[in-house]
Amino acid sequence: MRILRPLTSKATYRRWVYLVLGGAISVPYLLFSAVAVPSLLPFVTTPEQATVVGGLLTAAVVAGTAFLPAVHVLESAAVRELLDDPVPDAPAKPGTRQGRRRAAVMFVLHVGAGFVVSFFSLAVPVAVGLSVSAVFTGQLFRDGAGGEITVPVGWPSVWLPAVFLLALVLLIYTAWAIGGLLRRAATALLGTTAAERIARLERRTEQLAERNRLARDLHDSVGHALSVVTVQAGAARRTLRTDPDFTEKALGAIEESARTALDDLDHVLGLLREEAAGRTPQPTLAGLPALFETTRLAGVDVTAEVGGDLAAVPPVVSREVYRILQECLTNAVRHAGRVPVTVVVGVAAHELRARVVNPLGNGSRRSGGYRGLRGMAERVVLLGGELSAGPVDGRWEVVVRVPWGSGR
Repeated sequence: MRILRPLTSKATYRRWVYLVLGGAISVPYLLFSAVAVPSLLPFVTTPEQATVVGGLLTAAVVAGTAFLPAVHVLESAAVRELLDDPVPDAPAKPGTRQGRRRAAVMFVLHVGAGFVVSFFSLAVPVAVGLSVSAVFTGQLFRDGAGGEITVPVGWPSVWLPAVFLLALVLLIYTAWAIGGLLRRAATALLGTTAAERIARLERRTEQLAERNRLARDLHDSVGHALSVVTVQAGAARRTLRTDPDFTEKALGAIEESARTALDDLDHVLGLLREEAAGRTPQPTLAGLPALFETTRLAGVDVTAEVGGDLAAVPPVVSREVYRILQECLTNAVRHAGRVPVTVVVGVAAHELRARVVNPLGNGSRRSGGYRGLRGMAERVVLLGGELSAGPVDGRWEVVVRVPWGSGR
């Protein structure tokens, strides 16, 4: 039956343990109160006033210790293990002032409710035992001062054990109900707020954007290096016996491209592991001469025209445009072969323009080769610029415009 489910449910007894834990935590505070109340008697007129003031001091101590980080960790662990983890995404230590206040309120509720339930958890079983013995002895309770409560011996007192057994059953239902209320309170107090969820989503979005950027960087760098290595390795194989000097130059280009790719790979992996120290910095437009030379070593005739002050370009624009130009050269080598490539880069006030043109070669592009174009488009969109790429009069042309500052 549904009404009897709390008596057999494991959740009921886990909640009971949670409340008993709160009662155990309340013991040091009760000891503090036991010391504070007698100490106040010389300063107040009556024991009642001392009790009230001592209770207020004890409540202040409970509220103060509720803000300790260790208390937050203990409370979150108890809620997670004994209240069936109502807030699985809640941090062990709240990161905001509002979160710390709510965790402190949860701790105070836990201690207060735990003290009450723990008191009756000790008193009711003892009362059951005394009521059973009272049926035979006629003595229900006796204190140290000689006062006692007596009952008739035998059948007239059989109702007493039944009443206290019923009280024990009611105690189980009470523990189940209070534990359920505290579970709901934990959901409201320890769960993440809308602001925290928004902040978490923003951090997650930033992480995903950074991972996408790193994936684009790795694609551009390693793709360029492998394209150069493929072309140079084929050339070295064909000229191994006929032209040793060219073969040596080709092997040197392979070595340089592979080393650059390894450096970029090490940089990206270091960022993914959050190991920023000692990593190779990202290449910028200042590295264009080396990029052009590496491409020329692959047998591609690169004509470059760079105008304007590259140092005036913002670092983020410089890094991203370098990667775009690197991808353009990679695509030329990969899809058109050894065709002449023209690169024009111009820097004006608050604006950079770049244009890369090469013949289509055999006129075909391999399937699946649009990942690089998609990466370039994403970079330009993030920079707030414009990009066009496609065949124009038998040539493949990529035009990039990136403004910044007042040029937007």
